[in-house]
Amino acid sequence: MKDVPYWRLSGFYFFYFAFVGAMAPFWGLYLKSLSFNAFQIGVLMSLLQVMRIFAPNIWGHVADHSGKKVVIVQFAALGSLLCYVGVFFGTSFWWLFAVMASMSFFWSASLPLVEAMTLSHLKDNTHHYGKVRLWGSIGFIVVVLGLGYWFDFRPVTDLLWAVLGFMIGIVLFARQIPEAEIEPHDTDHLPVWHIVRRPEVWSLLGACFLMAAAHGPYYTFYSIYLVDHGYAKSTVGWLWALGVICEIGVFLWMPRISHHFKLETILLATFAIAVLRFLLIAWAVDSLPAVLFAQVLHAATFGAYHSAAVALIHQHFKGRHQARGQGLYNSMAFGAGGTLGGLYAGAAWEGLGAEITFSMAAVCAGLAFLLVRLKGKPPNP
Repeated sequence: MKDVPYWRLSGFYFFYFAFVGAMAPFWGLYLKSLSFNAFQIGVLMSLLQVMRIFAPNIWGHVADHSGKKVVIVQFAALGSLLCYVGVFFGTSFWWLFAVMASMSFFWSASLPLVEAMTLSHLKDNTHHYGKVRLWGSIGFIVVVLGLGYWFDFRPVTDLLWAVLGFMIGIVLFARQIPEAEIEPHDTDHLPVWHIVRRPEVWSLLGACFLMAAAHGPYYTFYSIYLVDHGYAKSTVGWLWALGVICEIGVFLWMPRISHHFKLETILLATFAIAVLRFLLIAWAVDSLPAVLFAQVLHAATFGAYHSAAVALIHQHFKGRHQARGQGLYNSMAFGAGGTLGGLYAGAAWEGLGAEITFSMAAVCAGLAFLLVRLKGKPPNP
């Protein structure tokens, strides 16, 4: 780890996920304060994922061919900041639609490129990825707790200024990240789709799509759901933080966990645990012990899941395909999957109810398990 630019990478993760810690739990509450209905909130929240369908692939393709990942990260960070400033100039649905769409196009470019650079800096020590990534979780916790208490006494419109500060932090740390050396690989001459069409790769990407779709109701309506059931906003903040605290524990333990279990086994376990978690959220929201246990399971449904998925993508996409591999993962999972999750959550929330919506999330996680279990094994030589 001595040759890894630890604090420069960690600082970027801290502010990037501080932004997520402000947006995921509280942006829906801000939109609700503007009197948008559930479907409009679902559409606007899904824009953060919609642009991740296209943007990471576009930026990843440019990065792999130019070899200048850092320049693209810096440009994307500045572009997202400039677009975000538009939230201070209007509150209509279509104005916010345009602002969030343009901001998300640039914002979604950064993370897959930084993920690829982090893994490249780690070289043969990719199992230490969690020690860098955990600072993103710490940033999320600090923000979600701080804002949770803040909004018990202050209007949710203060969120706009908090997010602006986090985006400035992203821009500043993007300027500090050093370029990583990419080692050539014997698959460099092959098109990226030659890798994608392998059963173990497309089933992995498909399962990640379903897992992200499963989290759609959680990231869009979980805070609203808890507040509607009588939980204080500060309690909501603590519940989000609890899940991420457990996630940090998994990041620290992943080197030991991956030493004892195959990455595919870890991934399957996270899908099964996600089924249980979303059913608990759906049908036991009035039981604080059940809600607490469901949040503890975030350690598996995001921490262990994301660590295993990123590592598997890194194994499959080598050399000059690294950025596009991480881009495809982000596009399929957080992009397409997140978009579907936000849209079906927005469509089902008022018509079918919260319980059915979160049960649909559990079904998505179960399908992810079946896809990897049935199709995820490489063919026998």
